[in-house]
Order: sequence, then C-alpha cells, then structure tokens
Amino acid sequence: MITLNYRDARPIYEQVCDGLRRLIVSGAIADGDKLPSVRALATQLAINPNTIQRAYNELETSGYCCSVPGKGCFAVHTYRAQDDARRLSLEQQLKELLQELRAMGVSEEDIQALCREGEEK
Repeated sequence: MITLNYRDARPIYEQVCDGLRRLIVSGAIADGDKLPSVRALATQLAINPNTIQRAYNELETSGYCCSVPGKGCFAVHTYRAQDDARRLSLEQQLKELLQELRAMGVSEEDIQALCREGEEK
C-alpha cells in the first residue's frame, strides 16, 4: 500500500515512486506483475493521473518496471533496482538518525566521530 504524506517536502510523484519501489523490491509486487493502471492508482490515491504517469515514467527510467503499449506497466526485479532501493532506504534512515541526534544536542564533532568509528568496523 502506498501512503502519501502531504507535509513531506518531496513531490507527490516521488512519494509514489518510493512506495512502488518498496513494493517491488520487497516482493509485494512480483516480477512481471502488472502495476495498477494509471487511472486506477490515481483514483485510489485521489491524485491527478498525470502525477501517476510521471511516477511510472521515473520507475521505468530507473529499471523498476517496463511499459508494454496497450497492455500496461509491469514490475521488473533486478539486482540493480534492489540495490538502489536499499540504498535509498538506508540513506533516508541515516538522515532521520542524524536529525534526531542533532535535535538531542549531539555535536557535529561527535557525529563525525561516530561515522569514523563505523568506518573502522
């Protein structure tokens, strides 16, 4: 299921892309499965179909799906796609952790020390 956060600074189409990437990489959408039609997903998420089309174009460009004219868009599982999705997920988690550490008053110097410590392991 894709959830949209209207308070998120990222554009809606990026949130849709991220949600579909997670579903594809996790296996919730299997290799070769047909993605929902642009119109159906737009109706489900209550957003403009052009936004869904933009998300699908982005997914196709990055190798997560392929379009077949007259048939629809189909999920593609590739190691590259899985690696990219995992990297995006980890980067997002790291950003959130860094924000939380800063909010707790941890100095930049201590954060950098933690990063160096992680590199040594």
